[in-house]
Amino acid sequence: MAHPPDDPQGPFEGPEKLLEIWFSPSPNDVPDAANPDSSGRTGLRKVDRKVWEGMLNIVKCQVLSVIYGDDMDAYLLSESSFFVSPHRLILKTCGTTLNLLGLPRILEIAATQANMHSVYRCFYSRKSFMFPERQLGPHKDWKQEVEYLDNIFATGAAYTVGKVNGDHWLLYLTDPGDASSSELSPIDSNPESSQWLPTDYTIEILMSNLSNSARTPFFSSLSPCDDPHTYAAALSQQLGISDIFPPHLTKLDAYTFSPCGYSANALVKWNDELTCKDKDGAVTKSEEGYYTIHVTPEEGWSYASFECNVPSHASTKNRSIPDLKTLIQRVVSIFQPGRLSLTLFISNQDNDTAESVEAAQRAFKMALDDPCHLPRGNISLPNDRGLPAYRRTDKINYEFGGYDLAFASFELTV
Repeated sequence: MAHPPDDPQGPFEGPEKLLEIWFSPSPNDVPDAANPDSSGRTGLRKVDRKVWEGMLNIVKCQVLSVIYGDDMDAYLLSESSFFVSPHRLILKTCGTTLNLLGLPRILEIAATQANMHSVYRCFYSRKSFMFPERQLGPHKDWKQEVEYLDNIFATGAAYTVGKVNGDHWLLYLTDPGDASSSELSPIDSNPESSQWLPTDYTIEILMSNLSNSARTPFFSSLSPCDDPHTYAAALSQQLGISDIFPPHLTKLDAYTFSPCGYSANALVKWNDELTCKDKDGAVTKSEEGYYTIHVTPEEGWSYASFECNVPSHASTKNRSIPDLKTLIQRVVSIFQPGRLSLTLFISNQDNDTAESVEAAQRAFKMALDDPCHLPRGNISLPNDRGLPAYRRTDKINYEFGGYDLAFASFELTV
């Protein structure tokens, strides 16, 4: 990811473990939705930072900084990121962190400090590790991770997507309202609620074998007087990271590690005009998303990840927001990977989700098949690297309970 290796003599595991826990279907369903604090926070956002830091100590990572948004808070960690919404937590950690060991404490915090005694849905996913032998605890192999989760959740399901002997993606998910084997009771999972829930949308671009020119900027020799955040802000501007989404809509928190590495969280105001009706008919704004980037630049195990939940249809409302094809090209042009995997995970309460997943596959291919064309929309990127030609090595569409997945892998053409 973005900091010195656990063992200075050994490689660092860039691919992250991603845990996402929903305690209710939306922020409108948290117990104190009608009773925000003086800052307008409800649900899990009311939990004190020190409480979350205690949980993160179990995981073996620390908080570097936090940015507070209107709808969520973004914690930049020594090993990746932690996002807190009223109803949902996203914990993304790399290296040899013990991501899943934080789960019991998260459930306890939700119950005791936010009056959330049930889990609506839980997702755990990761790319195949580069150095699985270096992992600790349940993360030593996928079977142990699944067993650990099965001991908490009653009806979880585990999947392997992609080539087992190549780049693949692993996913564990629970059904809506799944009771855990602790004494959490499931919430009312009325299927009619899907009529008012906003679409859940996450794109991941997982890149390895970064080019030499893409890796070099992420090495630094910071003095004790240098501010890693200030240095990273300048680097973000230089490389075009600050311009992936319109800067005037983006709150970016970036950090440069010494001797190498980079992390960034961003909160994006993607549509001030988009509204949705909740189950009681009230109109609620739904406008803030996130993206997060983590870079391990060392030769031999170079890796960069990009994750974002700003939906692609936002570009139809706001022309300054990149569409999916343009977003992919902007990210890939910065990191110039030799290999990459893309996943689009989208809730399927809408009838056109299957079409959306296939449209995503077309966007994946169009973004990476043309080595000359790099559309920039209404935003100019400082780097003019363009894109080399990639060939697709895997294309898989999957339908899960309530979600659809588009997965594709690409590698540079020779």
